[in-house]
Amino acid sequence: MMDDRLSKTLKVITGQDLGGDARGRCEIKEAGKSDVDLLDAYSRAVIHVAEAVGPAVVGISIGKETGEEAFAKTGAGSGVVIAPDGYILTNDHVVHQADQLTATLADGSKLHAALVGTDPGTDLALIRAVASNLPYATLGDSSLLRVGQLVIAIGNPFGFQSTVSTGVVSALGRALRSQQGRLIENIVQHTAPLNPGNSGGPLVDSRGRVVGVNTAIIAIAQGIAFSIPSNTAKWVVSQILSHGRVRRAYLGIAARQRSLNRRLVRFYKLAKEEAVEVISVDPQGPAGRAGMKEGDFILAVNDQAVTSVDDLHRFLAEGFIGRMVTMSVLRGQDKFQLEVIPGEASSNG
Repeated sequence: MMDDRLSKTLKVITGQDLGGDARGRCEIKEAGKSDVDLLDAYSRAVIHVAEAVGPAVVGISIGKETGEEAFAKTGAGSGVVIAPDGYILTNDHVVHQADQLTATLADGSKLHAALVGTDPGTDLALIRAVASNLPYATLGDSSLLRVGQLVIAIGNPFGFQSTVSTGVVSALGRALRSQQGRLIENIVQHTAPLNPGNSGGPLVDSRGRVVGVNTAIIAIAQGIAFSIPSNTAKWVVSQILSHGRVRRAYLGIAARQRSLNRRLVRFYKLAKEEAVEVISVDPQGPAGRAGMKEGDFILAVNDQAVTSVDDLHRFLAEGFIGRMVTMSVLRGQDKFQLEVIPGEASSNG
Protein backbone atom coordinates (compact mmCIF):
# COMPACT_ATOMS: atom_id res chain seq x y z
CA MET A 1 0.00 0.00 0.00
CA MET A 2 1.41 3.35 -0.98
CA ASP A 3 2.17 5.68 1.93
CA ASP A 4 0.85 9.24 1.95
CA ARG A 5 4.23 10.87 1.19
CA LEU A 6 4.89 8.72 -1.90
CA SER A 7 1.34 9.22 -3.07
CA LYS A 8 1.73 12.98 -2.83
CA THR A 9 5.05 12.86 -4.69
CA LEU A 10 3.49 10.84 -7.49
CA LYS A 11 0.66 13.34 -7.78
CA VAL A 12 3.17 16.19 -8.01
CA ILE A 13 5.09 14.44 -10.79
CA THR A 14 1.98 13.57 -12.77
CA GLY A 15 0.44 16.99 -12.29
CA GLN A 16 -2.50 15.72 -10.31
CA ASP A 17 -1.60 17.77 -7.24
CA LEU A 18 -3.25 21.02 -8.18
CA GLY A 19 -3.64 22.30 -4.68
CA GLY A 20 -1.81 22.08 -1.41
CA ASP A 21 1.53 23.70 -0.65
CA ALA A 22 2.88 25.17 -3.90
CA ARG A 23 6.19 26.35 -2.45
CA GLY A 24 9.08 25.54 -4.76
CA ARG A 25 6.85 24.71 -7.70
CA CYS A 26 8.50 25.85 -10.96
CA GLU A 27 5.75 26.88 -13.29
CA ILE A 28 4.47 29.92 -15.17
CA LYS A 29 1.92 31.70 -13.03
CA GLU A 30 -1.18 33.29 -14.50
CA ALA A 31 0.45 36.69 -14.01
CA GLY A 32 3.09 35.68 -16.55
CA LYS A 33 0.63 34.82 -19.29
CA SER A 34 1.56 37.96 -21.21
CA ASP A 35 5.17 36.75 -21.27
CA VAL A 36 4.04 33.43 -22.72
CA ASP A 37 2.03 35.28 -25.34
CA LEU A 38 5.11 37.29 -26.26
CA LEU A 39 7.22 34.15 -26.60
CA ASP A 40 4.50 32.54 -28.71
CA ALA A 41 4.40 35.63 -30.92
CA TYR A 42 8.21 35.51 -31.23
CA SER A 43 8.07 31.83 -32.20
CA ARG A 44 5.32 32.45 -34.74
CA ALA A 45 7.33 35.29 -36.30
CA VAL A 46 10.42 33.11 -36.69
CA ILE A 47 8.39 30.18 -38.04
CA HIS A 48 6.62 32.45 -40.52
CA VAL A 49 9.92 33.91 -41.77
CA ALA A 50 11.58 30.49 -42.03
CA GLU A 51 8.65 29.12 -44.02
CA ALA A 52 8.32 32.19 -46.25
CA VAL A 53 11.98 32.97 -46.96
CA GLY A 54 13.60 29.56 -46.50
CA PRO A 55 12.69 28.31 -50.00
CA ALA A 56 14.51 31.31 -51.51
CA VAL A 57 17.79 30.52 -49.71
CA VAL A 58 20.26 28.40 -51.66
CA GLY A 59 23.51 26.65 -51.02
CA ILE A 60 26.30 27.60 -53.41
CA SER A 61 29.07 25.16 -54.34
CA ILE A 62 32.22 26.46 -55.97
CA GLY A 63 34.36 24.39 -58.33
CA LYS A 64 37.79 24.97 -59.82
CA GLU A 65 38.82 23.48 -63.13
CA THR A 66 41.34 20.64 -62.74
CA GLY A 67 41.81 19.86 -66.43
CA GLU A 68 40.02 17.86 -69.10
CA GLU A 69 36.69 19.48 -68.21
CA ALA A 70 36.90 18.17 -64.63
CA PHE A 71 36.14 20.30 -61.60
CA ALA A 72 37.04 19.99 -57.95
CA LYS A 73 34.86 21.47 -55.24
CA THR A 74 36.84 24.21 -53.52
CA GLY A 75 34.30 26.02 -51.38
CA ALA A 76 30.72 26.58 -50.39
CA GLY A 77 28.47 29.34 -49.14
CA SER A 78 24.93 30.61 -49.22
CA GLY A 79 22.84 32.92 -51.34
CA VAL A 80 19.33 34.27 -51.64
CA VAL A 81 17.16 34.33 -54.77
CA ILE A 82 15.97 37.92 -55.29
CA ALA A 83 14.10 37.48 -58.60
CA PRO A 84 12.03 34.56 -59.96
CA ASP A 85 14.17 34.29 -63.08
CA GLY A 86 17.15 32.98 -61.11
CA TYR A 87 19.10 36.02 -59.89
CA ILE A 88 20.89 35.15 -56.65
CA LEU A 89 22.63 37.57 -54.31
CA THR A 90 25.69 36.36 -52.40
CA ASN A 91 29.15 37.42 -51.22
CA ASP A 92 32.01 38.14 -53.59
CA HIS A 93 34.35 36.09 -51.43
CA VAL A 94 32.05 33.08 -51.83
CA VAL A 95 32.21 33.01 -55.64
CA HIS A 96 35.61 34.66 -56.15
CA GLN A 97 37.55 33.05 -59.02
CA ALA A 98 35.12 30.14 -59.30
CA ASP A 99 35.16 28.21 -62.56
CA GLN A 100 31.89 26.42 -61.82
CA LEU A 101 28.91 27.42 -59.69
CA THR A 102 26.07 25.19 -58.51
CA ALA A 103 23.04 26.43 -56.57
CA THR A 104 21.23 23.91 -54.40
CA LEU A 105 17.60 24.78 -53.63
CA ALA A 106 15.83 24.06 -50.36
CA ASP A 107 14.17 20.99 -51.93
CA GLY A 108 17.59 19.56 -52.79
CA SER A 109 17.49 20.19 -56.53
CA LYS A 110 20.69 21.51 -58.08
CA LEU A 111 20.97 24.23 -60.71
CA HIS A 112 23.93 25.38 -62.75
CA ALA A 113 24.68 29.04 -62.22
CA ALA A 114 26.87 31.69 -63.82
CA LEU A 115 28.46 34.84 -62.47
CA VAL A 116 26.63 38.01 -63.57
CA GLY A 117 28.81 40.53 -61.79
CA THR A 118 30.80 41.09 -58.64
CA ASP A 119 31.87 43.97 -56.44
CA PRO A 120 34.84 43.20 -54.20
CA GLY A 121 34.54 46.71 -52.77
CA THR A 122 31.35 45.71 -50.94
CA ASP A 123 31.91 41.92 -50.89
CA LEU A 124 28.76 41.37 -52.93
CA ALA A 125 28.13 39.36 -56.08
CA LEU A 126 25.20 38.52 -58.32
CA ILE A 127 24.89 35.12 -59.98
CA ARG A 128 22.11 33.64 -62.07
CA ALA A 129 20.81 30.09 -61.97
CA VAL A 130 19.41 28.46 -65.08
CA ALA A 131 15.79 28.39 -63.97
CA SER A 132 12.54 30.33 -63.88
CA ASN A 133 9.61 30.78 -61.49
CA LEU A 134 11.85 30.31 -58.48
CA PRO A 135 10.71 31.33 -54.99
CA TYR A 136 12.37 34.62 -54.15
CA ALA A 137 12.80 37.07 -51.29
CA THR A 138 12.28 40.83 -51.26
CA LEU A 139 15.05 43.29 -50.45
CA GLY A 140 13.86 45.57 -47.65
CA ASP A 141 14.94 49.02 -46.49
CA SER A 142 17.92 48.63 -44.16
CA SER A 143 17.73 52.29 -43.15
CA LEU A 144 14.65 51.41 -41.08
CA LEU A 145 16.56 48.96 -38.86
CA ARG A 146 16.79 49.78 -35.16
CA VAL A 147 19.12 48.50 -32.46
CA GLY A 148 17.37 45.70 -30.56
CA GLN A 149 15.22 44.65 -33.51
CA LEU A 150 14.69 40.94 -34.12
CA VAL A 151 16.62 39.54 -37.10
CA ILE A 152 16.82 36.04 -38.52
CA ALA A 153 19.75 34.55 -40.42
CA ILE A 154 19.19 31.71 -42.87
CA GLY A 155 21.99 29.84 -44.57
CA ASN A 156 23.97 26.64 -44.96
CA PRO A 157 26.66 26.57 -42.25
CA PHE A 158 29.03 23.63 -42.65
CA GLY A 159 26.71 22.32 -45.37
CA PHE A 160 23.69 22.00 -43.05
CA GLN A 161 21.05 23.27 -45.41
CA SER A 162 18.36 25.82 -44.49
CA THR A 163 19.68 26.48 -41.00
CA VAL A 164 17.84 29.23 -39.12
CA SER A 165 19.31 31.31 -36.29
CA THR A 166 17.93 34.35 -34.53
CA GLY A 167 19.30 37.41 -32.81
CA VAL A 168 18.92 41.13 -32.58
CA VAL A 169 20.51 44.10 -34.26
CA SER A 170 23.24 45.05 -31.81
CA ALA A 171 24.72 48.06 -33.64
CA LEU A 172 24.29 50.07 -36.82
CA GLY A 173 26.71 52.14 -38.85
CA ARG A 174 29.71 49.86 -38.37
CA ALA A 175 32.48 49.82 -40.97
CA LEU A 176 34.56 46.90 -42.26
CA ARG A 177 37.46 46.64 -44.69
CA SER A 178 36.94 44.65 -47.85
CA GLN A 179 39.71 42.36 -49.00
CA GLN A 180 40.76 45.15 -51.37
CA GLY A 181 41.05 47.61 -48.49
CA ARG A 182 38.01 49.71 -49.36
CA LEU A 183 35.87 50.68 -46.40
CA ILE A 184 32.38 49.12 -46.42
CA GLU A 185 30.11 51.44 -44.47
CA ASN A 186 26.78 51.18 -42.65
CA ILE A 187 27.45 47.55 -41.77
CA VAL A 188 24.77 45.87 -39.65
CA GLN A 189 26.14 44.18 -36.52
CA HIS A 190 23.88 41.50 -35.05
CA THR A 191 23.82 38.55 -32.68
CA ALA A 192 22.32 35.82 -34.88
CA PRO A 193 24.90 33.00 -34.76
CA LEU A 194 26.82 32.52 -38.01
CA ASN A 195 29.31 29.85 -39.03
CA PRO A 196 31.40 29.11 -42.13
CA GLY A 197 28.94 28.53 -44.95
CA ASN A 198 26.52 31.22 -43.78
CA SER A 199 28.35 33.78 -45.91
CA GLY A 200 26.08 35.18 -48.60
CA GLY A 201 22.89 34.13 -46.87
CA PRO A 202 20.19 36.63 -45.99
CA LEU A 203 19.57 38.50 -42.77
CA VAL A 204 15.80 38.91 -42.56
CA ASP A 205 13.45 41.01 -40.45
CA SER A 206 10.27 39.75 -38.79
CA ARG A 207 8.23 40.59 -41.91
CA GLY A 208 10.39 38.38 -44.12
CA ARG A 209 12.24 41.19 -45.87
CA VAL A 210 15.95 40.80 -46.54
CA VAL A 211 17.71 43.59 -44.65
CA GLY A 212 21.28 42.36 -45.02
CA VAL A 213 23.65 39.86 -46.60
CA ASN A 214 25.70 38.01 -44.00
CA THR A 215 29.37 38.49 -44.66
CA ALA A 216 31.63 38.07 -41.63
CA ILE A 217 32.04 36.89 -38.07
CA ILE A 218 34.71 37.44 -35.45
CA ALA A 219 36.00 33.94 -34.81
CA ILE A 220 37.25 34.55 -31.27
CA ALA A 221 34.04 36.26 -30.14
CA GLN A 222 30.47 35.16 -29.58
CA GLY A 223 27.40 37.03 -30.72
CA ILE A 224 29.24 39.36 -33.09
CA ALA A 225 28.32 39.00 -36.75
CA PHE A 226 28.13 41.44 -39.64
CA SER A 227 25.91 41.92 -42.68
CA ILE A 228 26.09 44.15 -45.72
CA PRO A 229 22.94 46.32 -45.57
CA SER A 230 20.22 45.65 -48.13
CA ASN A 231 20.30 49.25 -49.38
CA THR A 232 23.94 48.77 -50.38
CA ALA A 233 22.95 45.51 -52.07
CA LYS A 234 20.19 47.26 -54.03
CA TRP A 235 22.69 49.78 -55.37
CA VAL A 236 25.25 47.12 -56.28
CA VAL A 237 22.63 44.95 -58.01
CA SER A 238 21.32 47.91 -60.03
CA GLN A 239 24.87 48.79 -61.10
CA ILE A 240 25.63 45.21 -62.14
CA LEU A 241 22.38 44.82 -64.07
CA SER A 242 22.79 48.21 -65.76
CA HIS A 243 26.52 48.14 -66.54
CA GLY A 244 27.71 44.60 -65.88
CA ARG A 245 29.91 45.99 -63.11
CA VAL A 246 29.94 48.58 -60.34
CA ARG A 247 31.15 51.87 -61.77
CA ARG A 248 33.35 53.99 -59.54
CA ALA A 249 35.21 57.16 -60.24
CA TYR A 250 38.96 57.50 -59.83
CA LEU A 251 41.48 60.33 -59.65
CA GLY A 252 44.72 58.57 -60.51
CA ILE A 253 46.51 59.27 -57.23
CA ALA A 254 47.82 57.39 -54.22
CA ALA A 255 47.24 59.11 -50.91
CA ARG A 256 47.30 58.82 -47.13
CA GLN A 257 45.87 60.63 -44.14
CA ARG A 258 48.15 63.22 -42.54
CA SER A 259 47.87 65.89 -39.86
CA LEU A 260 48.13 69.47 -41.03
CA ASN A 261 50.43 72.16 -39.66
CA ARG A 262 48.42 73.79 -36.87
CA ARG A 263 49.62 77.22 -37.88
CA LEU A 264 48.14 76.72 -41.34
CA VAL A 265 44.93 75.34 -39.84
CA ARG A 266 44.54 78.52 -37.80
CA PHE A 267 45.62 80.81 -40.64
CA TYR A 268 43.10 79.38 -43.12
CA LYS A 269 40.50 78.74 -40.39
CA LEU A 270 40.16 75.12 -41.44
CA ALA A 271 37.48 73.02 -39.75
CA LYS A 272 39.68 69.89 -39.61
CA GLU A 273 43.28 69.29 -38.61
CA GLU A 274 43.67 66.26 -40.92
CA ALA A 275 43.69 66.05 -44.69
CA VAL A 276 44.68 63.66 -47.47
CA GLU A 277 48.30 63.90 -48.59
CA VAL A 278 49.00 62.95 -52.21
CA ILE A 279 52.01 60.62 -52.27
CA SER A 280 52.02 59.81 -55.98
CA VAL A 281 50.25 61.06 -59.10
CA ASP A 282 49.62 59.40 -62.45
CA PRO A 283 50.45 62.24 -64.85
CA GLN A 284 47.93 60.85 -67.35
CA GLY A 285 45.20 60.45 -64.71
CA PRO A 286 42.39 62.94 -64.07
CA ALA A 287 44.11 64.61 -61.10
CA GLY A 288 47.49 64.75 -62.84
CA ARG A 289 46.01 66.37 -65.94
CA ALA A 290 44.31 68.94 -63.70
CA GLY A 291 47.66 69.93 -62.18
CA MET A 292 47.79 68.01 -58.90
CA LYS A 293 51.29 67.23 -57.65
CA GLU A 294 52.93 64.89 -55.19
CA GLY A 295 52.93 66.46 -51.73
CA ASP A 296 49.66 68.33 -52.19
CA PHE A 297 47.07 68.11 -49.43
CA ILE A 298 43.44 67.63 -50.45
CA LEU A 299 41.30 69.56 -47.96
CA ALA A 300 37.82 69.30 -49.50
CA VAL A 301 35.86 68.12 -52.52
CA ASN A 302 32.92 70.28 -53.60
CA ASP A 303 33.17 72.07 -50.25
CA GLN A 304 32.92 68.80 -48.31
CA ALA A 305 35.83 68.32 -45.92
CA VAL A 306 38.13 65.40 -46.73
CA THR A 307 40.16 64.04 -43.84
CA SER A 308 40.95 60.48 -44.94
CA VAL A 309 41.33 58.24 -47.96
CA ASP A 310 38.03 56.67 -46.94
CA ASP A 311 36.40 60.08 -47.40
CA LEU A 312 37.73 60.14 -50.95
CA HIS A 313 36.50 56.60 -51.63
CA ARG A 314 33.11 57.55 -50.22
CA PHE A 315 32.95 60.57 -52.45
CA LEU A 316 34.07 58.71 -55.55
CA ALA A 317 31.32 56.13 -55.05
CA GLU A 318 28.68 58.82 -55.45
CA GLY A 319 28.67 58.77 -59.23
CA PHE A 320 30.92 61.63 -60.30
CA ILE A 321 32.36 59.89 -63.33
CA GLY A 322 32.82 62.50 -66.05
CA ARG A 323 31.47 65.32 -63.87
CA MET A 324 33.69 68.21 -62.87
CA VAL A 325 34.44 68.52 -59.17
CA THR A 326 36.22 71.30 -57.32
CA MET A 327 39.02 70.24 -55.00
CA SER A 328 40.45 72.50 -52.30
CA VAL A 329 44.21 71.91 -52.22
CA LEU A 330 47.04 73.03 -49.93
CA ARG A 331 50.47 73.16 -51.56
CA GLY A 332 53.18 74.34 -49.22
CA GLN A 333 51.59 77.42 -47.65
CA ASP A 334 49.31 78.21 -50.57
CA LYS A 335 45.67 77.20 -50.65
CA PHE A 336 43.89 77.06 -54.01
CA GLN A 337 41.30 75.11 -55.99
CA LEU A 338 41.65 72.58 -58.79
CA GLU A 339 38.89 71.52 -61.15
CA VAL A 340 39.09 67.77 -61.81
CA ILE A 341 36.96 65.49 -63.97
CA PRO A 342 37.17 61.98 -62.42
CA GLY A 343 37.42 59.06 -64.80
CA GLU A 344 36.04 55.57 -64.43
CA ALA A 345 38.11 53.01 -62.56
CA SER A 346 39.14 50.13 -64.78
CA SER A 347 38.32 47.54 -62.10
CA ASN A 348 36.49 47.27 -58.80
CA GLY A 349 39.60 46.63 -56.80
